Amino acid sequence: MQKLVPRKCFLTRGVGVHEKRLVSFELALRDAGIERFNLVPVSSIIPWGCEIVSREEGLEELNDGEVVFVVMARKESDKNEEIASAVGYARPRAEEKHGYIAEYSASNCDAETAKREAVDMAVKMLKAKLSDVKDLEMGGMAVSAKAREGEYTTVIAVAVFVI
Repeated sequence: MQKLVPRKCFLTRGVGVHEKRLVSFELALRDAGIERFNLVPVSSIIPWGCEIVSREEGLEELNDGEVVFVVMARKESDKNEEIASAVGYARPRAEEKHGYIAEYSASNCDAETAKREAVDMAVKMLKAKLSDVKDLEMGGMAVSAKAREGEYTTVIAVAVFVI
């Protein structure tokens, strides 16, 4: 039986706006380029040896209808406010240990603040596990949008795993 250990991971983001909540989410998935997959949420582990690749490279390896594991940050609103979502990761460069992915979503928040929060949480989770880690690889992806009154705005930031 094949083990489901991701070989690659890519980060993506999207924004969708529509009068219906579900449609705004679908439009955010389309903007992120991942609407054609069956998405399964997973927790926060990025395995050792999992290569971080570009969105384009990752998408090339996936097929329509494929079951794809993701860590997703999602925020939606139909009020006049700025909303943001982000995913961030941290992992040791040299050690054969796993890293962490953290998701963050907030109202009245911009993309850069959300990204800093997500990366900071991933670093804290990693350092709680490996207190002596010194050389880290960190990264993240964030998106923010101004929601309009009466229409749903959905922002998503996603870490997508390729098995």
